[in-house]
Amino acid sequence: MPASGPAQQRLPDNVLPLPGMGQAPAADAAGQAPAPNAMPVRNLRPLGQILLEDGAITADLLLKASILRKRQDVRLGEILLAHGWVDEDALTRALSRQWRANTVDLRQTPPDPRLIDLAGAEFCLTNAIVPWRSAGGLTWIATARPENFAELAARLPATFGHVRMLLCSEVQAQEAILATRRTSLIRAAELRVPARESCRERSETRSTLLAITVIGLLVAGLTFTPLLTFSILAGWAVLTLITAMALKFLCFRAALHETREQAREQAELTARRTTPPEMTDPLPVISVMVPLFAESDIADKLVGRLARLTYPRELTDILLVVEETDQVTRAALVGAGLPRWIRVVTVPDGPIRTKPRALNYALNFCRGRIVGVWDAEDRPEPDQLHKVARRFHFAPDEVACLQGRLDFYNPRTNWLARCFTVEYATWFRAVLPGVARMGLVVPLGGTTLFFRRDALEHVGAWDAWNVTEDADLGVRLARRGYRTEIIDTITDEEANCRTLPWIKQRSRWLKGYAMTWGVHMRDPIRLWAELGPKRFIGFQVQFLGTLSQYLLAPILISFWLITLGLPHPLYAPLSQLWSGHAFTVLVVLFVGAELLNIVMGLWAVRSDKHRHLRFWVPTLHFYHPLGCLAGWKAIYEVVVKPFYWDKTAHGLFDATQTAAGTEKAAPTAEITTGLPAPTPAALLPGSVQIPLLGQLGERRSGPEATQSAPIDGSPPATGATVDDAAEPDAETHVLDARTNPTPQPALPLHLNVSFIRKRREAS
Repeated sequence: MPASGPAQQRLPDNVLPLPGMGQAPAADAAGQAPAPNAMPVRNLRPLGQILLEDGAITADLLLKASILRKRQDVRLGEILLAHGWVDEDALTRALSRQWRANTVDLRQTPPDPRLIDLAGAEFCLTNAIVPWRSAGGLTWIATARPENFAELAARLPATFGHVRMLLCSEVQAQEAILATRRTSLIRAAELRVPARESCRERSETRSTLLAITVIGLLVAGLTFTPLLTFSILAGWAVLTLITAMALKFLCFRAALHETREQAREQAELTARRTTPPEMTDPLPVISVMVPLFAESDIADKLVGRLARLTYPRELTDILLVVEETDQVTRAALVGAGLPRWIRVVTVPDGPIRTKPRALNYALNFCRGRIVGVWDAEDRPEPDQLHKVARRFHFAPDEVACLQGRLDFYNPRTNWLARCFTVEYATWFRAVLPGVARMGLVVPLGGTTLFFRRDALEHVGAWDAWNVTEDADLGVRLARRGYRTEIIDTITDEEANCRTLPWIKQRSRWLKGYAMTWGVHMRDPIRLWAELGPKRFIGFQVQFLGTLSQYLLAPILISFWLITLGLPHPLYAPLSQLWSGHAFTVLVVLFVGAELLNIVMGLWAVRSDKHRHLRFWVPTLHFYHPLGCLAGWKAIYEVVVKPFYWDKTAHGLFDATQTAAGTEKAAPTAEITTGLPAPTPAALLPGSVQIPLLGQLGERRSGPEATQSAPIDGSPPATGATVDDAAEPDAETHVLDARTNPTPQPALPLHLNVSFIRKRREAS
């Protein structure tokens, strides 16, 4: 039932008594009504000083947090919470004193759900605000981010009238919204993409009739005109092979050109003894979603891999996305001991259960302006988030997505794993960089994806009904004028190297390709206008051509029968075409295609890590035909069960990468081994010891992470007052993670509080 308006004559029975509630806004001394959205008068004392007075934090920890805040786009409270240096209740009390605003316990006094509907549940969740109560011409808004309240108040519905601010914790704000609006949020996640660009508008009847018609025509053709039908299919197969090889060649040439350019730029920097330009903006918060499903033994391993990240913890926002009905994964996460920077988002059950649906729902909970996706078995490079932040800083605004390179940590498991690794290396090192460089549609890879959040929301995020949501999203980004770049960072994941699971996984990808092509070709004229001729043709080759190659592979393979002297239906026609040279042309085409695949594969595995695979590259000739089975399975599922998600099991071959994983597990420990650690006695009175900015709080885990004590174990400084004037100048920051993405040694840096204060006062 819609709300009749914010003004009500009688206060609800369970309203927390607050000044001004149930009364009309009082007039000021001049007889004028107050400003519609009057803000509380902020206390001039900084938040850190209030926390010190409350005994909620020690001076040395506050100083560390103040230094971090200088170079990062994050609030002081988030830094303190991320490292466990203050608890949430103490922070909320301090904010209440600073902003002279009342606090509200949303668990004891839940909000009015009608007000949440007026503001929009997604808007409230994203901005950590909760429209709480409306009475007497006032609407009380609870928020966990008071510094943004004035801006958000201007975006609230006019029906709210005058608004006043209350304070609550971010956790309570999320709980209050989910308590009553989970259903609307999940429905919005399912319908986020416009109907004309979504698979959900697929007509079952029309699809079934189309499938029956195509099958009927094939059967009739092979029965009554077999030679003509086979010739048409063979001609289409050869045509798509030519276009696919042409695209591969162009991509390979573009990738080689880009590699030479990068090598030349690096050589120039080395010759001039200079470094790349520095970032001028603070480091941003990066949210990364990790969808999980039926992962019984992946939790501890996943947390261990994510703990290798060197990005500051207060800027790292990891969301483990699990289904409400997935009791296996939820039980595994209960005992995983997750740090504060890793959260669990539970997705309500619904008519479908797909990865894109879960991502759309979890997007509402992300804190960062940059949003990424990893898979459950991924092992990203430790400095990956640094590279992402840096590239987005320097990239133009139309670059909306960064796609990292994927690799496998178990390439030696068996022959299938070796071939899969070669295929992935070719795709992510030769094909995709060339596609991006030529400005074509980039079919995204599903993981190690990072987006500008504004652009992602502008295109509607993911299609919840598409089982290859990544490729579809790449097309929609291109249609809106955005670009995707390939970033030089690697994520290792597990190669699916068992035959039946490999076929199931590949069939899901091909089914998504088929559905994506069908959705975007509903209006080919509009698609041509939005993509342009070059990208439109490239889209046809990438999607329709790929499907055709997998489905018609048996026809292409059949031509090798002629070389063996065996009968073939087209032997006689080919003997009469082009003076008998048609068969020679086909042989040259097939051999050229194989040579191109071999050359690209050898180039892709030229690194030391995969050099052992170069002897296996020629065997890809026997690997690709497996995709034919996956292709026909995909077509069957497009008709019978288009939204079925064929789950790929993870964590089966982790044992094969243990040795490799330990080599890079703790780069900081390796660097700092042998460095003398100063004793507490060496510190000057009134000084505290902290590490350099690139390593602040990044390796803290376990019980010690929540103790209010110096990292090195030295006693806390006494008698030091930390306020805004006590924050060090930029000159005291010798190194910064923004200009040094590679982890730096955790060398000691002594900062004397009184010395810094005197410098600031003198200036």
